[in-house]
Amino acid sequence: MRKNNYEFNFQPASWLPTREPEVLDFVRNIKREDMEYTNENGYSVKVVLDPTQVMVQDIFHRIYLSDVMDTHFTAIFPNQWPATYQAIAEMINRYNVSCRNVDMFAMDEWADEDGNVAPLTYGAGLGYSFRTHFYGKIREDLRPDVEHWHVFTNENKGDNVYSSIIEEVGGGGADVVYSATGWPGHTAFIDPGVAEFHADTLEEFCKLGSRVTTESPLTICENSLFAPMGASGDVWAVPPRAATIGPRDIVNARERFEVHNFTNPGGDSWQRMISRIELYGPISMECPASIMRLGKGVCYVSEAIAKPFGSWENGRKDWRL
Repeated sequence: MRKNNYEFNFQPASWLPTREPEVLDFVRNIKREDMEYTNENGYSVKVVLDPTQVMVQDIFHRIYLSDVMDTHFTAIFPNQWPATYQAIAEMINRYNVSCRNVDMFAMDEWADEDGNVAPLTYGAGLGYSFRTHFYGKIREDLRPDVEHWHVFTNENKGDNVYSSIIEEVGGGGADVVYSATGWPGHTAFIDPGVAEFHADTLEEFCKLGSRVTTESPLTICENSLFAPMGASGDVWAVPPRAATIGPRDIVNARERFEVHNFTNPGGDSWQRMISRIELYGPISMECPASIMRLGKGVCYVSEAIAKPFGSWENGRKDWRL
């Protein structure tokens, strides 16, 4: 004899970036054929097999244009992507492209519990990766002075200092900011719900510049899965704080370029759900990366991230107990 079905209803954890059932149900059920769009601000979503290859091409092309057209180029970069950095550097070297007109900014760096920024000698550091695997791989005759590869330090970690440097060097902001959303919906270390990025309105939030901030639990968990921290869930190896750009730097950038493609060999991914919340949910402080959609830009989503998914609550309600 069949037993009755029983629903188990609950509120998601209070520290999660988005909790509205209608939003969660909607984004979970976005179909592949409905994922691509361009909004009223000129922000697009496109689905491709490998977004990283598109990003490498885009970065190289912009650096190439800065050389042949003799124009300045300022960009903000995510970390840590040593394979991506090295691929760009190799193309620069192969085609003899001068980086004399380039200023590159790392978007973040680790900090300890007292707000001391990790030094460039720290092998798991974000600035270390940015300068070692990117700047350090460009041929000496093609690269500018190392100070054109900007990183966070204890000297520039104060509120809005790094943002002011970006604006001064970039003529009001970066030409482009490259990024990929994190598990709590962050860009760089702009985490939801932290005191350092508290604001009463979205307008106020978008005016907040660079600073030292506290990482959310999801950010620490996410980073424990990456190679520099052992890729083994060693959350104890992840520093608790970070220096980061602010929402102001995202909004000030003339273009935004995102890639959503974090998947494990078995196809599972922590990014699949938050990608949908960022791209199809409300633009809000609760999902900081959603402010990317306020201006011109593009997000390339991999086919692996775009595939449908379900859970016990979503799509399996006809199971019998």
